[in-house]
Amino acid sequence: MSAAHGNNMNDYIYKCFDCGKTYGKDEIEKNLVYLCPTCGKVEKNQPLKGILLIEYDYESIKSKISKESFFNYELGRFWQYDFLWPLDSAKLASLQNELEKISLPSNCFQKLKYEGKEFFVLNDTGNPTLSFKDRASSLVALKALELGIGKIATASTGNAGSSLAGICARLGLKSIIFVPKNIPEAKRIQIQSFGAELVLVDGDYDLAFDTCLEISSQKKWYNRNTAYNPLTIEGKKSAAYDIFIALKGKLPNYIFVPTGDGVILSGLYKGFWELQKLGWIEELPKLIAAQAEGSNAFARYITKNKFEYESAVSIADSICSGAPRALFLGAKAIQQTHGKVIVVSDKEIIAAQKESAREFGILLEPSSSASFAAYKKFAEQEKLQNETALLLFTGNGLKDVSSLLKWNEKIIVLTPEQIKEKYL
Repeated sequence: MSAAHGNNMNDYIYKCFDCGKTYGKDEIEKNLVYLCPTCGKVEKNQPLKGILLIEYDYESIKSKISKESFFNYELGRFWQYDFLWPLDSAKLASLQNELEKISLPSNCFQKLKYEGKEFFVLNDTGNPTLSFKDRASSLVALKALELGIGKIATASTGNAGSSLAGICARLGLKSIIFVPKNIPEAKRIQIQSFGAELVLVDGDYDLAFDTCLEISSQKKWYNRNTAYNPLTIEGKKSAAYDIFIALKGKLPNYIFVPTGDGVILSGLYKGFWELQKLGWIEELPKLIAAQAEGSNAFARYITKNKFEYESAVSIADSICSGAPRALFLGAKAIQQTHGKVIVVSDKEIIAAQKESAREFGILLEPSSSASFAAYKKFAEQEKLQNETALLLFTGNGLKDVSSLLKWNEKIIVLTPEQIKEKYL
């Protein structure tokens, strides 16, 4: 990555992750271009080629904004530092009411203790639609408003879809969501309740992704598909900035990230890379990708340095991806930060879900409890001596009730007499 050039703090360019070619914002945004016009490629059951990353005039920002002043920004209100977002500042200023509707809870940062050791949590389970995906959906929706587009489409295993549907409902936009036929019931009903047009695809997430691309490009809808739209990676970088603000720049040594498509990994890395570029941090936290055993493409790719498609099956549907769209970018994030991949079984994921609910009073969906399961495994192996860790809790447990039913016993109905007999 190299900095954009210009005198305006809000200057930015698009740069291809693969071939390094740069493009002006108008060329990309006004023509609804998503991948690199030179080398971008979408292939069936393959990671995307030519993902575009957004770069700003970091030297200009550095000369005008101090690290200390940055700590005054509020958690969950990313638009306050508009010089680090691909948005028109003048248009943003006219959207104050809309922005408040999509702000994240300011108490998203917490400290928990497990087996005598403290760790930090960025808890996004209380977001507007109860998932981390709101960070990306909000930015995508604001860009659609700026471009004057009224309809946004996305493919999703559930969370990105319910996120886009809910954010669009808040901002008066229309959404059309393509989901695989095995979507958890709670996520399906959440999407429908927000008034989205729901398309149930007879196949898996990868097929829903390809179908959504084909139709939205022909209909000229704005597309939020993860990694495909550069703003999905960009939106997720807000987590890096929230962590930076909450900890006043003293970042954790390790960050545990639920990993399917690799976009959260990519977004976090982008945010920390920018903080380093601005001279506000020296070292990047090590990014630890938590993957489910039945969806372990990152683990295989980092071992073999080669991608081979395998269909994915796991109780953690949100991180279930046979062809992670941001595989190459996410793998770079792990490697550049000296991180690693930790694979956990569905059994470990469910055990961690139960423990989080009983120990911390936090109900997590399986993809989120995967990061806790990975932390437990890592802490056992590495003995985290004086090092600090932060876990991302990315989705609320009520989004997938079927997993909760696996460890909660069925309660028997009792008559008042039987209740008295039991307790008195």
